[in-house]
Amino acid sequence: MKDPNYANTAAIIGIGTSIPPYRLEQNEVFHRIEASCKKDSDVMRWARRIFRQCGVDTRYTCEPDFQEEAGSCRYLPDHDGGIVPTTSERMEVYRKASVPLAAQAAREAIAEAKLDPSSITHLMTVSCTGQFLPGLDTLLVKELGLSLRINRIPLIFQGCSAGLKAIQLAKGIVESCPSHNVLVVCVELCTIHFQPPASREALFGASFFGDGASACVISSAASGHEHIFELGKGHSVLIPESEDEMLWKVGDHGFDLYLSPAIPKLLKTFLREEVELLSEGRALPPLWAVHPGGRGIVDAVQEMFQLDDSQVAYSRNILKNFGNLSSATILFVLKEMRNNLIERGTEQADGVSLAFGPGLTAELLSFTYVHNVKKPYSARRDATYV
Repeated sequence: MKDPNYANTAAIIGIGTSIPPYRLEQNEVFHRIEASCKKDSDVMRWARRIFRQCGVDTRYTCEPDFQEEAGSCRYLPDHDGGIVPTTSERMEVYRKASVPLAAQAAREAIAEAKLDPSSITHLMTVSCTGQFLPGLDTLLVKELGLSLRINRIPLIFQGCSAGLKAIQLAKGIVESCPSHNVLVVCVELCTIHFQPPASREALFGASFFGDGASACVISSAASGHEHIFELGKGHSVLIPESEDEMLWKVGDHGFDLYLSPAIPKLLKTFLREEVELLSEGRALPPLWAVHPGGRGIVDAVQEMFQLDDSQVAYSRNILKNFGNLSSATILFVLKEMRNNLIERGTEQADGVSLAFGPGLTAELLSFTYVHNVKKPYSARRDATYV
C-alpha cells in the first residue's frame, strides 16, 4: 500500500539551463578592466589579486560589445569621460535578451519533465538584473504555449538566493495540491551592469558574475519520473546587523553592486546553527549544492562542515566555467550534481542546498536524489542520510 504522504511530496522532475553566445575568458575581462582604470594603480593591484583568486576561468555574456578590444568596450572605456551605457540602454538589452534565454531553459525543463506546456499551473519567474512591463512572465506564457489562466508569480530584485527561494515556494504550492505543476524560470544578465570600477570593492562583481538562465519543473514525486530531487524540509533566515554587507542599487549607469569581503566570515557565525536546525540532529548528508557566490563562500562552507573536495566540486565547477549567475546558479549546480549521480549509477542520496543573498539572507533546503521513484516512499525515507 502506497504511503499516503508520498502524493504530497514535491520533487524537481526536470531541469533546463541556457547561456548566451558570447564567451568571456577571465584574462580578457581583466584586460578590459585594466584598460578602463589604468591610471589608478591601487585599484589595479587589487584587481590582479581578485581576478587571480576568484575561482573563475570562463563566463558568458549577452552583450557582443564585450568582444571588442580592450579599451573599445562601451561598458569599460579606456579614457576619462568615456560615455558608458545608461540604465535605460542596459534595460533595453535586458528586455531583448532575457526572454529567448529564459525560454530556452524553460523548454528544456518542460521536455525533461515530459509535460505538455498547457499542464503547467504556476509560472514563477526570478530575476534581479532587469525589469520591464509587460514582464518576463507574461511573454513566456506566449513563447512557451502556457495556459492563459496560469498563475504567474514574479520574484524581482531579490538577489542570488531567490532561485532557491522560488524552489521552496513552488514546493509549498505542489504540497498543497499534488495536481499542480510549477515552472520556475530564473534569468540573470549580470554583465550588462559592468562599469568602470570606482573602488576596490566594486571589482568583486566584475570579477565573477556572468549571464545565464535556468529553469525547473516541480511536481508531485508520485509522477513516476526517474532521476528526481525530492524536496524536504527548508527554511530561510535573515542575519541581523548585516544589511550593509550586500547592496544592489539602481544607478544612472546600471545597477551599482557592493559586496563586502567579510561575507564568508559572517557565514561562519550563523550557518552551522541553521544547518543543524535543518537536519534535526541527524548526521550531515553526503550531497551539498552550495550556491557559489564566490570562491570564499564555497571555501567557508567546506571548512565549516569539513566537506571533502568532491562534495563541493559541483559548486566550484559551475563557478569556474560560468561564474556566478545570481539566482540562476543553484539550478546549474543541481543539474551538474544530478548528471554526475546518474553517471555513477547512484540509486539514492540525501543532500542540502544553500544559497545566500541580500539581507543577508540564507536559504536552506534538504533534498533526496532518487533514481527510481517506484520504490516504496516509506522505505526510501527510512534510508536517509547514509
